[in-house]
Amino acid sequence: MTPALNENALAQLFTQARTYSGWRDEPISDVVLHQLYDLTRLEPTSANCSAGRFVFIQSRAAKARLMPYLSKGNIEKTLSAPVTVIVAYDSEFYHELPELFPYAEAKIWFTGSPDDISFETAFRNSTLQAGYFIMAARSLGLDTGPMSGFDNKAIDKEFLNNSTWKSNLLINLGYGNKVTLHHRLPRLSFAKACQLI
Repeated sequence: MTPALNENALAQLFTQARTYSGWRDEPISDVVLHQLYDLTRLEPTSANCSAGRFVFIQSRAAKARLMPYLSKGNIEKTLSAPVTVIVAYDSEFYHELPELFPYAEAKIWFTGSPDDISFETAFRNSTLQAGYFIMAARSLGLDTGPMSGFDNKAIDKEFLNNSTWKSNLLINLGYGNKVTLHHRLPRLSFAKACQLI
């Protein structure tokens, strides 16, 4: 049996972890970004489809291209973050299934089905992978600021054009500035959010 994490680990991942909108002026090395993806990719997806794709926006020039497509409230925090990640999904993820899921002819589950099945699978699993990404970032000592509030179609055209990738959400990534944190907002209780049947 795997032992439970200790209180310090739980604090880093959950109880003390926060969503940041202010960032310290510290870069993230490419080595850490590789580690981050290598942790994220190990976690489960349906039929190991691994539909998530990640675009790491680091340079000032790339950030400038991103700014026009963000809602006003997301501009300053995105400019100050060392990295902004476009979490995308590959709408044709199933082409990788012969390698990723060799136990069955899984590709035909999607090529022979309505488009909404492949969309739902890609979107659901890239969202799942975004959650893994956040936890992997926290495990490496990074902080995150996931967000919507952007023009998906415009970002797809600007950054993902001529590909089968489509944007899902954005995650600002870096070392958070605690001075800018708000008080943690309430969460639903077990009684309100859960059922035991």
